[in-house]
Amino acid sequence: MREVLRSSTATYPIEVPFRLIETGERSEEKPLILYLHGFNQNMDYFEKKMEPLLQLNAYHLFIQGPYPIYDTTRKKDLSKWGRAWYLYDGGQEQFIHSLEKASGFIQGILDDLKADISYSRLCVFGYSMGGYLGGYFALSRPSYVQDLIVAGGRIKTEVFDGKREKADHINILALHGRCGYKRVSRTTKRDV
Repeated sequence: MREVLRSSTATYPIEVPFRLIETGERSEEKPLILYLHGFNQNMDYFEKKMEPLLQLNAYHLFIQGPYPIYDTTRKKDLSKWGRAWYLYDGGQEQFIHSLEKASGFIQGILDDLKADISYSRLCVFGYSMGGYLGGYFALSRPSYVQDLIVAGGRIKTEVFDGKREKADHINILALHGRCGYKRVSRTTKRDV
């Protein structure tokens, strides 16, 4: 005989690193830029990619995705593994549930930072998987966000049908697709 006496879930805590950087002059009117890396990247990698933006007079918040991506080569230390922001199995219900969970996690970090810094506005910059999350975070928590940049991801606007007017104040830049420039060879005086 076999009888299931209890079936439930339990929370397994995992520590997720983040880094807050201040650049430029100290001032009360300084924005906060939240950076959300892509799939199988991590915050250290993304910080290096965003180096030019670190010249801005701002606070810069890099958070690492909570889900580690196993390094099948077994050559990388755990701290170097790529990460994911959410779990996606192709089903929209699971996708939205996981986006909400990750957004709540980010909201908690932002709320905790209020004790340490005061910023004038929040810009969310998300790339690829981080772009999907950034768009969801901005539309689900519009009171937090004034600016949104999504590169290589899609903003899931259909999830917020009938509620998008709450986010009318957000300045949005969405970049996706191939770059349309053409490489031009160098000209010489003879070519002119």
